[in-house]
Amino acid sequence: MQTFVHGAATWGVESPQRPGRVTGVSMAGFRVPDLEALRIVPHPAVTLLLDFGAGSPVLDCAAGPRQRGSLVAGPGLGSGGAVRAQGKNVECVQVRLSPVTARAILGASPAELDGAVVSLGDLWGREASRIRERLGDVSSWQDRFALTDALLARRHEAGSPVDPEVAWAWRRIVVSRGLIRVDGLAAEVGWSRKRLWSRFRSQLGLPPKRAVKLVRFDHAAHRLVAGEPAARVAADTGYADQSHLHRDVVAFTGATPATVAGEPFLAVDDLAWPGRGTTAFLTSPGSSGPVAGRR
Repeated sequence: MQTFVHGAATWGVESPQRPGRVTGVSMAGFRVPDLEALRIVPHPAVTLLLDFGAGSPVLDCAAGPRQRGSLVAGPGLGSGGAVRAQGKNVECVQVRLSPVTARAILGASPAELDGAVVSLGDLWGREASRIRERLGDVSSWQDRFALTDALLARRHEAGSPVDPEVAWAWRRIVVSRGLIRVDGLAAEVGWSRKRLWSRFRSQLGLPPKRAVKLVRFDHAAHRLVAGEPAARVAADTGYADQSHLHRDVVAFTGATPATVAGEPFLAVDDLAWPGRGTTAFLTSPGSSGPVAGRR
């Protein structure tokens, strides 16, 4: 297990040594003795947190009850700076699910989360407590990742996939890093705009325009963390100017770009998810063209 030190934060971080069986799934392990008011920064993935340690992570949400232990949240968790995480002696496996993959694994559309943080027990029932016990029974992080991977693969195989047209639209948004005109997506897949917008929102949990803004923001935020000047980041990531970037960052996080650049939640990514990039949020990587004409 590697040690992540960032300001006052000191965490143990582990990553899987082998790729998982399901595309669009990435995971990392965390051991945090003292988690103090960590700002959750919005991310273009569904968050699945599997808690198994002596302590429990606690999420304080401005709009909703406090959540403790294993949980799930839709893409964009923390928008507006509304969510803080804290806890003592936290041990967990954090899973990031592409919204395209999440529907089958969760057994529910991310849209049904309605932007809220949901206890995993409310969603999965006794299976949530069983995976917690199994993760706690093994001592190796790689064994924990293998258990988690097997669970997600089994649920994914048994679940219902999203429409290929919706998956294609999501892929185009992610590969472009949010630099795409959403009005052209419907024409690419051969659907009406109304139909694609409705299916996209109901199956992935956010409308296409919001997805574009979230993916673009995520790319820009990580470049800020890497130390790049805000003006250059704005110019390279599709913002009209630096003021536009500033407004978007404040809207997503409740903080300025300078503050977000120092957030541990973002800085840990290079260690927890090495090689982080668009592939973590994609599915069906072998698909090489649109599915225009499908009905």
